[in-house]
Amino acid sequence: MFRLSNNLVGLLNFIVFLLSIPILAGGIWLSTRASTDCEKFLEKPIIAIGAFLLIVSLAGLIGACCRVSWLLWIYLLVMFLLIVLLFCFTIFAFVVTNKGAGEVVSQRGYKEYRLGDYSNWLQKRVNNEGNWAKIRSCIQDSKVCTSLSEKKQTFDQFINENLSPLQSGCCKPPTACNFTYQSETVWTKPTNFISGNSDCNTWQNDPKILCYDCQSCKAGVLANLKHDWKKVAIVNIIFLIFLIIVYSVGCCAFRNNREDNAYPRWKGHA
Repeated sequence: MFRLSNNLVGLLNFIVFLLSIPILAGGIWLSTRASTDCEKFLEKPIIAIGAFLLIVSLAGLIGACCRVSWLLWIYLLVMFLLIVLLFCFTIFAFVVTNKGAGEVVSQRGYKEYRLGDYSNWLQKRVNNEGNWAKIRSCIQDSKVCTSLSEKKQTFDQFINENLSPLQSGCCKPPTACNFTYQSETVWTKPTNFISGNSDCNTWQNDPKILCYDCQSCKAGVLANLKHDWKKVAIVNIIFLIFLIIVYSVGCCAFRNNREDNAYPRWKGHA
């Protein structure tokens, strides 16, 4: 007799199978159209996720509906490992994003960010030249500084603007530099300017450079990442509960398969 748990596992995996197809197709399409480091950085994870979902969903679908116990066992093993990894990642995300917050600047509507305020693990990730080249490419592709410069604000309007962490860290020099404001992304350095703040020396008015290599920009990325990871961690908890439920139903389906496969043998010896 075909059990309810088998039907449920088969249905859920059929839905996942359908979802995996556009994900995999999107990753393959992106790999043929990628022209920037940011796009190339995204293509491999998308293809990997799509292929993983496709293979796992097929294993669960065939294992549950065709009563293939060994395939369903592999499916449950992968699900168990996924639950453990997701649980560890959720804890890890809360730990590494616990430190760091923007600093309020006097008479400014925005906050500024310091790289040293964040966890050492995150600092190492953004200080890696290869990683930062890809992140920088993504920031430039997002045109976050271009959209800021198009506002054409006066100085008083600008200092009261609630800038995002990326805009504050990457699109302007730190307030401590005391540069003269010309526009949102154009600031005049004093003559013969020398500063102990490396970001002040790194800043340039060239739209392709600005403060993209500043420590404040890396800190802005981490502030943005911290905010996003908190949301991801909450979603992970919900997804984790869902996976545990699916895993439990899958265990029932596996038990049903073993009982159904054993029944004819028992009947033959009767």
